[in-house]
Amino acid sequence: MLKGEGDIPSGLVDPAFRADVLAGLARRPRAIPARWFYDRRGSELFEAITELPEYYPTRTEIGILERIGAEVRDLVGEGRAVVEFGSGSSTKTPILLRAVAPSAYVPIDISGDFLRESSRVLAAQFPDLPVLPFEADFMRPLALPGAIGGSAKLGFFPGSTIGNMTPLAAIDLLRAMRASLAEGAMLLIGMDRIKDAAVLEPAYDDAAGVTAAFNLNLLARINRELDGTVPLDAFAHVARWNDDRARIEMHLAATRDVDFTVDGRPFAMATGETIHTENSHKYGPRDARILLRGGGWTPVAEWTDPAGLFAVILAEAQAERPAP
Repeated sequence: MLKGEGDIPSGLVDPAFRADVLAGLARRPRAIPARWFYDRRGSELFEAITELPEYYPTRTEIGILERIGAEVRDLVGEGRAVVEFGSGSSTKTPILLRAVAPSAYVPIDISGDFLRESSRVLAAQFPDLPVLPFEADFMRPLALPGAIGGSAKLGFFPGSTIGNMTPLAAIDLLRAMRASLAEGAMLLIGMDRIKDAAVLEPAYDDAAGVTAAFNLNLLARINRELDGTVPLDAFAHVARWNDDRARIEMHLAATRDVDFTVDGRPFAMATGETIHTENSHKYGPRDARILLRGGGWTPVAEWTDPAGLFAVILAEAQAERPAP
């Protein structure tokens, strides 16, 4: 699940949110970028999802990180500044920080309130570590805080968030990360593996309905921030495996013919029509390495769990090459 945009102060609306929603509802098929899930309520619901029995990625990745700490330290060395992209609640971060003894920690997220709260908690756990929260959109190259100076950087991108993007967008993001972290950087990234749909689909459509609430919260946000009249009871959460594209897709499906307005603009949807809200691409071992190389990173180590459900990959920034 993708970490994205955050709460907007009362009375203000992010113009990018308005533009994406209006354009997404007008296009066919309808689609709204998944980054807009993450208002405060959306961030809270996502954290609840990570603790569900069906949602294997979080606990599996934590198990891998707990096992590989010493190996990661030996490969990256101590004293790097750890830069986490889309940090959210930073639940996996302490495992890495204890392993690599960084010079500073920079969590990046656009969910500002959530970012500051999680940073305070982490700073209390590591009182001698400079914690420098950075509210920003990590999808583009960033000028990182000057306080980390010329320290070598270790990017951290757990949770298989890279899977929420189309392969082209994922490569663009990896290139932006390389530009932000600069020469000599390394990247520790989580990637979910391709597996049976019987495992994948319940992870995105849990029995308790938490993922459904997370998906439907996007409509609640539209109503609240964009003066929408979308009837939430006219939509249902749908999660399905698209084998051709190797991804789980999440949709909001109209359960009846429905009319509504958003920002004063009228829309109509027929029964069964959907709004595509999220993708979660899954990668085989070779696919993951190709993706990283396309984004400017050379894999140097890879770890997985015994069942091969999930992978954590360490890569280093590729040198610019004018020719093959």
